[in-house]
Order: sequence, then C-alpha cells, then structure tokens
Amino acid sequence: MCLGIPGQVVEIVDAEQSLAKVEVSGVRRTISVRLLAGERLGAGDWVLVHVGFAMAKIDEKEAEATLAAMRRLGQAYDDEIEAFQATSIV
Repeated sequence: MCLGIPGQVVEIVDAEQSLAKVEVSGVRRTISVRLLAGERLGAGDWVLVHVGFAMAKIDEKEAEATLAAMRRLGQAYDDEIEAFQATSIV
C-alpha cells in the first residue's frame, strides 16, 4: 500500500532544485518540493509526502491527526515508514 504521510520540513536543502529535508517519524530524507513551488515552505512546515515528493502543504493539527490515524493502521504504517527510510533523492 502506498500512502501519503505527513513530514515536517527540517531545512530547505537546495531552493534552486526544490529540495527539502523532511522528518517522518524520526527518519530524515531529502525530498522534492517542486510540486509546491507556489507555497512558501520553510523549516517547521508540514507537508504530505508520497514517493519522495511533497504533494501538499498541511497544518500541524492535520499532520498530527493523520499520523495518529496512520499509526492505528499497524503494518501498513510500518511498511510506509520502511519505504520512506529506503528512499532518497541524490
């Protein structure tokens, strides 16, 4: 199952290439934020991440509620975190 999962922006790694480092459940990865070019993203912002891309900017309340619901999914959540750990953009 492929899910979008909330991640918090830690830093903008390369603004020109639209790359940001996000943290998802303690795992940090660099992802593309190109699809959110019209948004002003910065450290502390929350985004919905799917296969290495930020799909939407979300607020902290929505991120927390989504993460809580996903944790209740059990194995599907664990699989998504595992997949996130295994990906990176170079």
